[in-house]
Amino acid sequence: MIRTAAMAILLATSFVTHASSEAKAKADPAKGKIIAETVCIACHGADGNSAAAANPHLAGQVEEYLYKQLQNFKSVDGKPAARNNAIMAGMAAPLSDEDMKNVAAWFASQKLTPSAAKDDKQIALGQKLWRQGDFKKGIPACAGCHGPNGAGLPAQYPRLSGQFAEYTEAQLKAFRAEERGNDPEKMMRTIAAKLSDVEIKAVSEYAAGLR
Repeated sequence: MIRTAAMAILLATSFVTHASSEAKAKADPAKGKIIAETVCIACHGADGNSAAAANPHLAGQVEEYLYKQLQNFKSVDGKPAARNNAIMAGMAAPLSDEDMKNVAAWFASQKLTPSAAKDDKQIALGQKLWRQGDFKKGIPACAGCHGPNGAGLPAQYPRLSGQFAEYTEAQLKAFRAEERGNDPEKMMRTIAAKLSDVEIKAVSEYAAGLR
């Protein structure tokens, strides 16, 4: 009987501790809003809707993906950051793990003011690559990871719908040149290496118009 009671207390304590840890770990968008309005606003806007194509829209982006990118901009134990960007390295450096989770939650909760496709000539090719890929070149369909409507999937695959075509194009070229290398298992570097400039521009334009 004593052993049973002790076990019950142990399990209850474990449950409370776990629940407490979960509550503590939960992101606070309200705190993230303060960071967005003081640290991120100049480049990404307070609500994550950037005014310049060089700086990506963050509004409505996958929360886990945003958090991962902020982590990747930071140097760990003196090692180079997984994602090399001098400006973002400076911005991310003073942020704690909690700060990064909070600001990621804030931007993820905001409504995106989407960009639009500007070059109709690119749409057909972009649509084909997005939906079907190119079997002969070993290029998988973008929709397989980023979703039919470009909404993305948690952590690894960002939302691309409504993103600036110029920004998406720049990132694909950076992957192709191996200037960006924080993609798991070199997935994007492998795919981008098979894409021509014309194909990169086309799929970037198509993604910008997805809703």
